[in-house]
Amino acid sequence: MNWLYLYHMLFWMIYYIVASFNPSDSKKYFGVSSTYTQSWFSLFEAGTSFMYFLAYPFTNVLGLNYAVAMVLFAWFGYIGFLYFYAFFEENLKVPVKIMGYKLVTLLLFLPNMHYWTSSLGKGAVVFVGIAMFAYALKEPQKRLLTLLAGSFIVYFVRPHVFLFLALGAAVGYFTGRKNVPFYQKAVVCVGFIIGGVVLYDQVVAFAGLNEDNVLSSFETYTSEQSDRLEEGGSGVDIDSYPLPLKLFTFWFRPLFFDVGNPLGFYVSIENVFYLYLTAQLLDKDFIPFLKRSSSLVKMSLVTFLSSSVALSFVMGNLGIVIRQKSQVMYFLFFVIISFMEYKRRKMIYKRKMLKEKKLQEMKLQEQLALNEQQVA
Repeated sequence: MNWLYLYHMLFWMIYYIVASFNPSDSKKYFGVSSTYTQSWFSLFEAGTSFMYFLAYPFTNVLGLNYAVAMVLFAWFGYIGFLYFYAFFEENLKVPVKIMGYKLVTLLLFLPNMHYWTSSLGKGAVVFVGIAMFAYALKEPQKRLLTLLAGSFIVYFVRPHVFLFLALGAAVGYFTGRKNVPFYQKAVVCVGFIIGGVVLYDQVVAFAGLNEDNVLSSFETYTSEQSDRLEEGGSGVDIDSYPLPLKLFTFWFRPLFFDVGNPLGFYVSIENVFYLYLTAQLLDKDFIPFLKRSSSLVKMSLVTFLSSSVALSFVMGNLGIVIRQKSQVMYFLFFVIISFMEYKRRKMIYKRKMLKEKKLQEMKLQEQLALNEQQVA
């Protein structure tokens, strides 16, 4: 983890250099928060305003400069990696390796994950919130403060992402936990419904949708978002894609045929690695595994799929795709590694049974031979 911290700081330096010579949201967050003259709590609103709220004590009250503020928020991103590391390690018992390296370790060092979580921006903050939420679900009663803090952060940075987390947690709780008393299910169900009703209004207002006709206004919104994002360059006509192709684009592009610069080529290599890992799920044992899997696996899969479907509708720019998917890919990785661990345990069990069978056969042969000698 010490090497991971140094690695993460390397990406802070890269991001800082790039942002110094190019437009960046981090400059806006720093500029607004450092010069804000009204009450701090007047910034306390979901969305971009919450980023000003978070940055204000450091940039305005303490007077940190831009570079130090970037380091601070990059450290928040690193804390997210710590929580995800703990989440993986305590829920995976059998090490899964590729080319002699632990797969969890390789996933922690994926460059794209670090680049978008190493600056003063929503990426670092929402990443640590999601990681805290996932980690706390293992033992929610003992980690209630962590769960509430993660939920609070995610909701105020990106309300729609919190909805996906809540949906995944609810589905995982009902389908992955055995012998759950009815009253607990009822409490969770009622709480989820109440929360959904409350958050529905907030998310609709946050997205600027028409409450009287959400479906129609969402289609208009996604079309406008796609057009707007295409104006930024590296646009793809994702709006006309069928859903499977939208999802493929969101998860695995850009690939080499999309590359227009060295950075795109490097990202394409990482996306090929994603493809390789996801291909592990194309196995006849995956459905049986999913039926027997834990609530955390089901939560991860539902969260990943629901957020992917929603986000893929508004991503018309591959640069935005690269940034947005980094916040949910670790949920897919957890499902993949859990399945690979399941396969490994199954293989180990078969080998053990085969070994015991051979030992029994050898003992039986020895006993038969001994009986023949006694008879002779």
